[in-house]
Amino acid sequence: MPLTHLPKALLFDVFGTCVDWRSSIAGEGEAIGRRLGITGVDWEAFADAWRAQYQPRMETVRGGARPWVTLDVLHREALDTVLAAFGLEEMPPSERDEFTLAWHRLDPWPDTVAGLTRLKTCSVIAPNSNGHIALQVNLAKRAGLPWDAILGAEIARAYKPQPAVYLRSVEALGLAPAAVMMVAAHNGDLAAAAACGLQTAFVPRPTEHGPGQTSDLAPARDFDLVASDFLDLARQLDA
Repeated sequence: MPLTHLPKALLFDVFGTCVDWRSSIAGEGEAIGRRLGITGVDWEAFADAWRAQYQPRMETVRGGARPWVTLDVLHREALDTVLAAFGLEEMPPSERDEFTLAWHRLDPWPDTVAGLTRLKTCSVIAPNSNGHIALQVNLAKRAGLPWDAILGAEIARAYKPQPAVYLRSVEALGLAPAAVMMVAAHNGDLAAAAACGLQTAFVPRPTEHGPGQTSDLAPARDFDLVASDFLDLARQLDA
């Protein structure tokens, strides 16, 4: 549908939308396996299992069972669970700590940096991620993500899809929700943003979960924009 007005700022989901966590984590696992002499592990399946812990771990914070903690804490706890499930309990604590930091070193999708660079010419761009500030800064430095600001869960001390994550990021930019567009590859993220009054853009990442992905392949509702990638989104926004 045509936009009634162009957004003054674009907020981006990061894991899956801007970066390819699955291939990156699998690659880090393979490197650790070679270093430690671990063989016979399907590291893509390992990455999937680790990611499957993501929402349940955040729900302990969203549901009030524990105070807000960063994703490093949640990822590290989840790693212990997944290592046990894969029979890798022998991995030493120092290696576990380093493996947890793999989430700070994820590779961008091929269109991400060029697309963000173009979009930055017409709007303020910032992550609105469940990743905390240190993680997002490290990701941006490694992947070359040209953010104008780092926003998201840590400033709200909440996790998406809680409204505070969207509204506090908008507030930090000094804008009204209607002047800001949330960009994501996940229908649920965009539905939550829309409920907070933000504009929305769906950019599918059909291999985020591997070649057999069945979720988030198409928009589940009428979002303001649907683009094939970030470069297409830039074209639609005249960037």
